[in-house]
This record gives sequence, structure tokens and C-alpha cells, in this order.
Amino acid sequence: MRILVVDDEKTLVKGIKFNLENEGYEVNCCYDGETAVEMAKSTDYDLIVLDLMMPKLDGLEVCMQLREFSTVPVIMLTAKSEDTDKLIGFEYGADDYITKPFNILELKARVRALLRRSTVQNADGKDERLTRAHITIDISRRVARKEGILVELTAKEFNLAELLMRNPGKVYSRERLLDLIWGIDYQGDVRTVDVHIRRLREKLEIDPADPKCFNTKWGVGYYFGED
Repeated sequence: MRILVVDDEKTLVKGIKFNLENEGYEVNCCYDGETAVEMAKSTDYDLIVLDLMMPKLDGLEVCMQLREFSTVPVIMLTAKSEDTDKLIGFEYGADDYITKPFNILELKARVRALLRRSTVQNADGKDERLTRAHITIDISRRVARKEGILVELTAKEFNLAELLMRNPGKVYSRERLLDLIWGIDYQGDVRTVDVHIRRLREKLEIDPADPKCFNTKWGVGYYFGED
């Protein structure tokens, strides 16, 4: 597994690199946003650890550019703890958030969890496609199509779409979706789920303003419309 660590605090980067390499990961590093985007274009990474506040391009701008060509999972590092800052990060395509200062054990646990969720495949290695309405997802390749056209989803978006599509008609509360998709140790706001549902509608619904697939059960949660 290859990980890119991006932060302008070189001492912090050195510590993260040391600890992740001790876990068996291959780790590349850089210290500004522009370099991060160029490295991500030229190298296939399994995960990116990305600081929010950086020179040249900040973490949000980097994340936005990454999502134009990649669905690589992104963990955002930030000194800010306000929920609104985290929600903005998710809007730009981040998959997880850790607030500085953090325990390196927490970072390693988040890395393992996100990599595990983003690389789930069938035991037999064969393609598995799930089609409902006009949406098809390929479980092993982790790609989605809307009316046959390829749509780029982030790791969390894909996991959320897969869960709901596998269980059409079943209503999940936002709290339950947080547990299943982000993990029971996730400390973020439940509005994170709302952000991801909205992005799925924008990317996969025929008319995002009138969703037929990723539906809301008012006062309860979300579900995938039955065939």
C-alpha cells in the first residue's frame, strides 16, 4: 500500500512517515499543495494524508483538484475543530478528518480503517455488478455508472451507495450510517451523512432536485427507492 503524506510541518511529516512505514506502508511525502496534486497525477496512491493549511494550494483546493481525476481516499489534518470546517472538507471530497494535535495511534487506526473499506473485494476476485434503476456499481472495481456513463465517487460515497443499493427500501438513520460507513469511533457530526447523500444525488440521480433513488424518510433517515 502506497500513501502520500502532505503537510508543511516537516517534523510532523517525518514522524508520520516513520510510524506508517513501521506499519509496512510505502510512504511518499511533500510539503505544499501544488506538489501534492502533481504527485497524485503521476503516481497511484492508495490513500493521501493531507493538511488543511498549506502554502501554494490549501488542503481544500488540493482535494477539489484531486476529485477531478481520482477517487483516492483522503484523510484531512486540521488545527480547526469546528463542525462547519469538517463539513466543508467533506463537500470538497475528504473521506475522514483528524484534528491536530492527534495521537499517532488514532491516525494509524484511521488509515487502516479507510484502506480496509476502500479495498473491499469479493473473495473470488470476480466482478460483481449491482444494478438498480439507472445506476450500476461494480463492487470489485469500485466504479459507478449512471445510465452507462462512468461517474467518479469518493470512497465514502461509494460505500454509502453500495450499502443503500444492497438493501433497497431499508431505512437507515444518520447515526446508523455513521457507524456503518465511518466507523463507531468516528466523532464527526451526523450532518456529514447529509452532505454525502446530497453529493450522491448530484452525481447519480436523473434529477437531483427530485430524487427517486437516494430517498429521505422524514424524521427517520435515508433509503434507496425500491425497484
